[in-house]
Amino acid sequence: MLKIDQVIPGSVAEFAGIESGDQLLQIGQRPIDDIVDYFLALEGESAARLLLQRAGDDPFEVLLELEAEEDPGLVPLHPDPHRCGNNCVFCFVHQLPKGLRRTLYVKDEDYRFSWLYGSYITLGNIVEADLQRIIADQLSPLYISVHATALDVRCRLLGKQVPPSLPILQRLTTAGIELHTQIVLCPGYNDAEVLQQTILDLGSFWPQIRSLAVVPVGLTKHRDHLPTLAPVTKEDALQALDIIDKIQSRQLEQTDSRFVFAADELYLRAERVFPDLESYEEGWQFENGVGMVPLFRRDAEEVLLEAIPLDVKKVSLISGVSFAEELRSFTRRLETRVETTLQVVSVGNRFFGETVSVTGLLTGADIISACAHIDIGDALLLPDVLFNDGEGLLLDDMRIEDLEAHFNLPVLRVGNDPWGILDGLERLDCRNIEISEV
Repeated sequence: MLKIDQVIPGSVAEFAGIESGDQLLQIGQRPIDDIVDYFLALEGESAARLLLQRAGDDPFEVLLELEAEEDPGLVPLHPDPHRCGNNCVFCFVHQLPKGLRRTLYVKDEDYRFSWLYGSYITLGNIVEADLQRIIADQLSPLYISVHATALDVRCRLLGKQVPPSLPILQRLTTAGIELHTQIVLCPGYNDAEVLQQTILDLGSFWPQIRSLAVVPVGLTKHRDHLPTLAPVTKEDALQALDIIDKIQSRQLEQTDSRFVFAADELYLRAERVFPDLESYEEGWQFENGVGMVPLFRRDAEEVLLEAIPLDVKKVSLISGVSFAEELRSFTRRLETRVETTLQVVSVGNRFFGETVSVTGLLTGADIISACAHIDIGDALLLPDVLFNDGEGLLLDDMRIEDLEAHFNLPVLRVGNDPWGILDGLERLDCRNIEISEV
């Protein structure tokens, strides 16, 4: 059974009389044991017969009639993740300082979350029952961190003895499970010939392994008592890109896909020109930081055609160091269209260390420090990637309200793309209109 945590007001479920705290026993003929059963049972259904039980009462049935793709309005109790038993040499959780909120220290390794949310798992903790359920329920696609197909290298990276990955991948793909994969590139471990062989091994499973991303290892300054790891240098990035380029050409000749794609950070570190957006094909790995810069550039061109003058004098935009120059390239052009001074604030990461340069790992304290001695202007725009999904918290638990109180000016959370920036500026323009009308 699965507990109903919330019922959305005004939803089909509320009108049917379902209440928070009810236990969901069955949907149609399918017993409901967890959140995966819930989503599978409702998939594509226009009518669903639910068997529920309320504390102290007999089970009762409810029929939900749904429009196409309509959400019934039930929020099942979310399960705790299966914990990761790996001791990966590059694990980011191990590199966190003390004093953060407890959820940040949770190492999950859960195939259910991989299917539901696209989170990556290593298969280093998979058991037979998990594999049987994945295949029986056709939980596809899944997202797999392979890192290396050579077993000795993979064990070194994961920090323990694990089963060979290729037989498991063979079993899943033969059963019809589509996979998206990644390699976290760690110089001295899985670069050079190891990287090449891993890409070739995984490419042999195409099209069931649909894509592979190569992303550089992220290292913080909090690595005391952890294995020695070197950051990905310009030379490392150039070597990896050369390997990826050659295999992409080979794959494209033999199949309909390039298959392997490099993270944007590798192009930035190598100071290499990005491929065209079309080269990223279906954009399977966008959420993994692969192809986001070319996508940003395409959207930028569309925004520049749409933008018109606004009644806003000066606005500052927050960025991590690695993306700051790209953002400036866009804002220089945008400010002539909106007739607003747009200042990009490149924020160094004092919390995790200067080697961490991505925007999504900045804290509120980092932002306050970077803005301490500059003229912010009329408002500050913060990209959505800085915040957690549920509570609107930055990594150090600051909220927008805290920053507004500190700076004594509006702070807006905006989308991560050029459309989000334009929307934020237009919202500020609406504020000015409302103030002038008063």
